[in-house]
Amino acid sequence: MRTKPGLYRTQAFRIVLVYVLLFAFSVTALLFFTYWNTRRTLDGQTDEIIEAEITGLQEENQHFGLPGVVETVRARSLHAGQSLYMLSDGLHHVVAGNLEFWPQISGVPGGMVEFDYERPVDGKLEERRARGRVFVLAGDFNLLVAQDVHDRYLIEHMFTTTLPWTVLLILLLGAAGGGLLSRNMLRRLDTINRTSGEIIAGDLTRRVPLNGSGDEFDALAENLNRMLDRIERLMKGMREVTDSVAHDLRTPLNRLRNRLEESAARLAASGTQAGEIERAIAETDQLIATFNALLLIAETDAGTTRAAMAALDINAVAADVAELYEPLAEERKVTLTVIAGAATSIEGNRSLIAQALANLVDNAIKYTPAGGRVSIRTALGGEAVELSVADSGPGIPTADRARVTERFVRLEASRNSPGTGLGLSLVVAVAHFHQAALILKDNKPSGLKAVLRFPKAAMRPLPGAPLKNAAE
Repeated sequence: MRTKPGLYRTQAFRIVLVYVLLFAFSVTALLFFTYWNTRRTLDGQTDEIIEAEITGLQEENQHFGLPGVVETVRARSLHAGQSLYMLSDGLHHVVAGNLEFWPQISGVPGGMVEFDYERPVDGKLEERRARGRVFVLAGDFNLLVAQDVHDRYLIEHMFTTTLPWTVLLILLLGAAGGGLLSRNMLRRLDTINRTSGEIIAGDLTRRVPLNGSGDEFDALAENLNRMLDRIERLMKGMREVTDSVAHDLRTPLNRLRNRLEESAARLAASGTQAGEIERAIAETDQLIATFNALLLIAETDAGTTRAAMAALDINAVAADVAELYEPLAEERKVTLTVIAGAATSIEGNRSLIAQALANLVDNAIKYTPAGGRVSIRTALGGEAVELSVADSGPGIPTADRARVTERFVRLEASRNSPGTGLGLSLVVAVAHFHQAALILKDNKPSGLKAVLRFPKAAMRPLPGAPLKNAAE
């Protein structure tokens, strides 16, 4: 059974995460475009003011020369506001203006530049940001005309500082929202999966609960419940037909067998040979066994034997089956041993597990040559209880191990031996009924090892018994 995925591996969380990433990218792009467009607009307005100032000063230079420019700069510097002026000679000595020093300016001459400068504010020098343009006057004089853009610079700095944190906050909140949404969806899906697991285990009466919200999960639950109702009706009808046919056929077969036994007894009393009748009795027994096995497999698959589930000692089951088959093993000159592990009980149907183990032991004895060995072993591991049967026979090829568990499948090597081809099918049905697994593997150096592995959930320690592995 597959384990449920973690919260951050669910499809719901992935969808929300993709949406959050797209949303964060969209918000970042929108904010960046807004910032770029706003800065471009503000820079355009500032540049227009600077160009207007420069145009006026150039006209003064054309009409009145350098003295006119000096007077105009001095006059404007008295009520400059956000405007900055500085007229200097070739050595950058201040001639006029409201800047005390020529700022560090880098850029293309004649183009717009940005620079830092110092201005006294409340008796203290404050470093601020300005944007302006430098042009050259006659006599190697330089005139700088600029506007204070420190407020815009602060906004820009705040934007570039807070934008990464804003995006990070969006991602964190989106991830948290995705986690909450995924948890809610997982809760609904867990209910459906849990109900499905109980139905797979054989309880066809289970139904997916509805929470009354009328959402898509309720619609899915309603459809699943309607489907399960129909499946249950079909299974019930099929089971009734199968039971009727099996019982109707099994009764005349039992009567036929009884009559054959009476006929054989009368012939034996009169001294007449009854070999054919005895062979007919054997064939009838084989048919009855086949019907019994088919009915048991059908009941196991349908889960109708679940009422007999109880705590049982797996070592006691192994000992009982070994005692039952010990005469057959002696007759075939095969050594049958039991290797018991720690005293552990599991939740199961005793008769079904005993029947499955008996089928494995019967097959092992049947195909093990004289002088061989068959062992029944119980072992407790960290995650499971293992009940295994190992033999020293010819084994089963790896390519055929999946096929031999199907119904009525018999390999070429066993065609001439008695059997119905239902033994391993019954074992698989019993394993599925107990949520266990049947594993067929090599029993080195030769032979086959069949392992019934019961999950940890089925384990139940016996009172007062230490949990140890047989190897310990």
